[in-house]
Amino acid sequence: MSDERRYAHGLVLGKFYPPHAGHHHLVRTAQERCERLTVLVCAASVESVPLADRVAWMREAHPGAEVVGAVDDIPVDLHDPAVWEAHMAVFRGAVPQRVDAVFTSEEYGTELARRFGAEEVRVDPGRTRFPVSGTAVRADPARNWEFLGPGVRAALTRRIVVLGAESTGTTTLSRALAAHYRARGGVWAGTGWVAEYGRAYSEEKLAAARAADPAATWEDVSFGSEEFPVIARRQDAEEERAARAGSPVLICDTDSFATGIWHERYTGGRSEEVEKIAALTHRDLYLLTHHADVPFEDDGLRDGEHLRPWMTERFRAELTATGRPFLVVRGDREARLAQAVEAVDALLAGGWHFADPLPEHR
Repeated sequence: MSDERRYAHGLVLGKFYPPHAGHHHLVRTAQERCERLTVLVCAASVESVPLADRVAWMREAHPGAEVVGAVDDIPVDLHDPAVWEAHMAVFRGAVPQRVDAVFTSEEYGTELARRFGAEEVRVDPGRTRFPVSGTAVRADPARNWEFLGPGVRAALTRRIVVLGAESTGTTTLSRALAAHYRARGGVWAGTGWVAEYGRAYSEEKLAAARAADPAATWEDVSFGSEEFPVIARRQDAEEERAARAGSPVLICDTDSFATGIWHERYTGGRSEEVEKIAALTHRDLYLLTHHADVPFEDDGLRDGEHLRPWMTERFRAELTATGRPFLVVRGDREARLAQAVEAVDALLAGGWHFADPLPEHR
C-alpha cells in the first residue's frame, strides 16, 4: 500500500451489532493507511447487545486503534439535514479531534466524510472479500459463524451443562453429546467439550495424600471451603476458552453452579463466593442425570452412593429456585442421549434473538 495516500487521523464508525470479519477488514485497512485510527462504536438503547460488549470486542480485535463508544438513539434518516446534525453532535462529542479520512463500506460514507471535513475512503463496498453483514449475522449466527471473532462466539455460543450426583453418567453423556454434534460436520465439527476440573483437582489431592502416605485412600482426603472458589473459577475459565474457539454449541461436564452444590456436599453449607462466581456466566440448558438406572461405581474418588438421591434433589431444587432451564434425563445411555439431543436441537431451533436496530426512514 506504499502508493496509497496516508492520513494522520482516520475514523471508522459503525454499530458493530455484532462485529464480524467485514468490520475487522475495514478497520485493518484503515490502520494500514493511518498514523492514528479511531473506531467509534454507536449503539441504540433498544438494541440487545450492550455497547460495552461491542467496545470490548473491537478493542480486543484491534489493540492498535482507539476504540470509543457512544449511545445514539436518534432515528436514522439520511435525507434529513436536521437528523444528520443530531447524529453529528453525537459523533463529534465522542471524537472531537480533527478527522482526516473516514473509512467506510456504506453509501452514507460520502456525506459522513463531508460533514467531518474529511476524505472518504471506500473499502470493499460490494462485500466481496467477506460476504457478510450485521443483518445476516443477527438473522442466523450459526450460518455466519466463520465470520465471527472469539469474543462474539463466546457470547453467542449455546452452553449446555450436564450435571448430577456421583456416578450418574454425567461424563459419559456429555462426551457422547459433544461427539453427536461434531459428527454433523460443517460448523458443528468444532463443537467443544469441557471436562470437569473438580475431578482433576481431586486426583491431585489424592496423589498428594498418597505421596505423604502410600496407604492413603479417598476417605483420607478433605476439602476446605476456600478450595471451591478456586475450582469454580478454573471451571469457568476452561468453559470460556472453549466457547471462544468452538461451534455454536458447547457441552460442559459440570459448571461453577454445580460447584456450589458440591460445596454443600463436602462442607455442609453454601458458599456465597461460589454462587457469585456462578452468577457471572449465562448457561442455556442444564441436563440433570438422575441417579436411577445408573449403578454406582467406586473409581477411587467416590464414597457417596448413599448421598446420590439427596444430591439429585438438591440439584433439582436449586435449578428450579434459581430459574435455570433444565431437563432431568433418565434411562439407559441411548435413551439419555436421545433426550439430550432432542432438548438441545429444540434450543438451537429457537435461534438467537436480537432486538431490531432503530429503523431507517427512507
